[in-house]
Amino acid sequence: MKSGVKKLIVSKEGILFCIFLFVFFLMSLLSPGRFLSWYNLQSMAYQLPEFGILALSMMIVIVTGGINLSLTYTATLSMIVGGMVMANISAAGGNGILAVLAGIVIMIGMASLCGVFNGFVVAYIGVTPMLATLGAMTLFEGISLNITKGGAISGFPFEFLMIGSGTVLGIPIPMILFILIIVGTWLFLERSKMGMSIYMIGCNPKVALYSGVRVKRIIFQTYLIASVLAAIAGVLMASRYNSAKESYGSSYLLQAVAASVLGGTNISGGEGKIAGTVIAVMILQVISSGLNIFGLNRYLTNVVMGGILIVVLTINFLTEKRSK
Repeated sequence: MKSGVKKLIVSKEGILFCIFLFVFFLMSLLSPGRFLSWYNLQSMAYQLPEFGILALSMMIVIVTGGINLSLTYTATLSMIVGGMVMANISAAGGNGILAVLAGIVIMIGMASLCGVFNGFVVAYIGVTPMLATLGAMTLFEGISLNITKGGAISGFPFEFLMIGSGTVLGIPIPMILFILIIVGTWLFLERSKMGMSIYMIGCNPKVALYSGVRVKRIIFQTYLIASVLAAIAGVLMASRYNSAKESYGSSYLLQAVAASVLGGTNISGGEGKIAGTVIAVMILQVISSGLNIFGLNRYLTNVVMGGILIVVLTINFLTEKRSK
């Protein structure tokens, strides 16, 4: 029993959780009145799920040895298209619940098309994931800007707003959805046959192919699943902001990569755990919230996040080099 607890503490996830407790305690000590206020804790509870879902989406792609730079723009394009449908139905006097259901279905459908595009270009055409998704990012952003003309889509029904701001038994609805997605993603990635195939592809795609894994098909499906998760994050963002715009969540792209790598996911693929990514999301959310409370410019927050990412990548590289 004691050896099991000790093993858990010295594991990557255990160390990360200790870091989370240290960072949370430090922020609480530096500004107890504001950081531990009910408003700030509630704000983090509503922001963390959308960030966490995007981080999990990024993680499963990175495990294959790829990356998805179009992730946040997949979320924004889907929320814009679905938001227009909701706003039009609502303006025409349609039923609010039906408008919400139609909007969410359209959001998931639009994101699925984005995932199909990315998956096809990467898996079947063979374009490098970074270049393919960089092009897709520009494409999706351009489509979003063309639709909105740089403005925001609004006029959503009240029922939709409850998704991003409502509670069930005092627990924020976004947090409940996030917990369900954590469990579902864990079962998919770490307890399913397809999840095992994803890890094999990330370790060595040629060996995976000779082992009978349909590499192209699995990679295609991974990008599709990642885009659906991005759509769910987009639903939460649009509901919380009560509008949809192409710039929403743009800062989450760098943070999603940082959370994945900080959580122990190997940027080269083949390694990573859901628990590590979730804890890393919590750490970065606490840091971001704390820096915001201290009045640090939000652009400098990105500098801090970028610095954290570079440091973690450097440490991982040196550790891997030393072990070899």
